Amino acid sequence: MAAQKLARISAANSNGYAQCVSCDPNELNSWHHWKDMDGGHFIPKGSSGYWALEVENIHPQCKGCNGFGMKHGSAEVWYTLWMEDFYGKDFVQQMLRNKRKIKKLYAADYREMLAEFKEQIKFHEERLNGY
Repeated sequence: MAAQKLARISAANSNGYAQCVSCDPNELNSWHHWKDMDGGHFIPKGSSGYWALEVENIHPQCKGCNGFGMKHGSAEVWYTLWMEDFYGKDFVQQMLRNKRKIKKLYAADYREMLAEFKEQIKFHEERLNGY
């Protein structure tokens, strides 16, 4: 999905590596090539149509954190701390309050979002020059 690709590639440094938002940030193995990461949702897609495609909800996660770690490990705690540090506690609390809201999108809205995502992805692909 374009939103998940954008989340991963936009977080990558000039060598193509991004830090997993839900790994312990002090661990060296929290850095992975953006192509080897997932675009993990802070608020899971299945529990919120409101935030499913919003860039503020999708960030790079390693495969372990996005899978097993979010349900059975400490990844959810680290992700929450990262979100509060990056966006602020008030914004994160607002996200959680709005997760049950309904957001009506039409086909034209999806086309517009996809075009914007693709434009931003192209920018980052050029920025990374093949990384």
